[in-house]
Amino acid sequence: MRMMSSTGVQAVSSAPTVTKERDQQTTRKLYPNYKIIVLNDDFNTFEHVAKTLAKYIPNLSPDQAWQLTNQIHFEGQAVVWVGPLEQAELYHSQLTRAGLTMAPLEKA
Repeated sequence: MRMMSSTGVQAVSSAPTVTKERDQQTTRKLYPNYKIIVLNDDFNTFEHVAKTLAKYIPNLSPDQAWQLTNQIHFEGQAVVWVGPLEQAELYHSQLTRAGLTMAPLEKA
């Protein structure tokens, strides 16, 4: 809205401007998690599997390691850890070096 002042100069009334929010938002994708799967075999003992899991899988109690060992034996396999690729590669490698029978890493 323009108004003429008494001096003949036009004054411009300024209304607040409203801007639309951006319709596009940045979508962040998380890195995928990977599953570590231990397979049943005929040469590792229950004790070795349980101790190995408890040693290399962080925050796994001995009781949880025994539960997973039973699952490996009776169901043929168990997912023993899920997480980021770099850590999954480390734990997978450690379990393999300890002699456990491992499935390839798999996206969760």
